[in-house]
Amino acid sequence: MKKLFLSSSFKDVAKLLEEHVGDDLKGKKITFIPTAALHEKVNFYVKSGKKALEKMGLLVDELEITTASPSEISEKLKNSDCIYVSGGNTFFLLQELRRTGADEIIAEQINSGKLYIGESAGSIILAPNIEYAKKMDDCGAAPNLDSFNSLDIVDFYPLPHHTEFPFKKAVEKIISEYSGDLKLMPITNSQAIWVNGSSVEIIE
Repeated sequence: MKKLFLSSSFKDVAKLLEEHVGDDLKGKKITFIPTAALHEKVNFYVKSGKKALEKMGLLVDELEITTASPSEISEKLKNSDCIYVSGGNTFFLLQELRRTGADEIIAEQINSGKLYIGESAGSIILAPNIEYAKKMDDCGAAPNLDSFNSLDIVDFYPLPHHTEFPFKKAVEKIISEYSGDLKLMPITNSQAIWVNGSSVEIIE
């Protein structure tokens, strides 16, 4: 049964995760992937996310997939209790997940019931395709990405930072351009999408 917690800004909604998962998280090991923020000038959310997880009693085990070996990627993702993928550039993130094979391992772990927490780009990559994120992120950051097809874990398209600076206009453009074709699910920084099996709800 899939368990997904998809957010825009994790530090702002960490309490919601605790409410839905309870004390089960204390002492659990979480693989933390900061890769999407590697080339971003603004990346404070990586530290904030990590701190929020530690405050909840989780043991954070960082995995930088651009430099990790295939065996390390496989071992860390398979032997943790949960997976967290931070925000940043969605296209660079997908490029690196695909290049290393981490995309397939993450999908396999999610489908086996492991809790997945996504923040911004980490939420978007679960959509069937990430082309809609072009108005938010520079796809030039991923010159070796040959397709926008993504992990395809959910049948909707998470749209983080709805009504939030500095993405307000970009999100509005995505809604006006894609809402007729895609099942967009916009969330503000104080909302999250909670997927529990076949149940999908926006919580705040």
